[in-house]
Amino acid sequence: MFSHIMVGTNDLDRAKSFYDALLGTLGVPPAMVDGNRMFYMTPTGIFSVSKPIDGEPATVANGATIGFACSSGEQADAWHAAGVANGGVSIEDPPGVRAGGMGKLYLAYLRDPDGNKLCALHRMG
Repeated sequence: MFSHIMVGTNDLDRAKSFYDALLGTLGVPPAMVDGNRMFYMTPTGIFSVSKPIDGEPATVANGATIGFACSSGEQADAWHAAGVANGGVSIEDPPGVRAGGMGKLYLAYLRDPDGNKLCALHRMG
């Protein structure tokens, strides 16, 4: 459904360090940097981080969450740990199993160094 997702940053170098470590836990290679943007290329889509084109500061979207698929709860834990170790902030409940209308999910939530809300999700059988 999506071709790409892009979030803003005010510090491209800081964002690259954070996302290279975070997405590396999911097997995604380091970003390709192109000027004030960087791209994480995968077979299923592109995640991009950019300084805003309009020259204004990057801000956080209220109510927005970007979810990353994980193959296991352990991978979600590694994702979360890498994020915290590289400037992210753990938010909401600690990583773990949540049960709801969508079945059992293993979830971990972070805010990146620019405040964007991120989620690691593993759908349990």
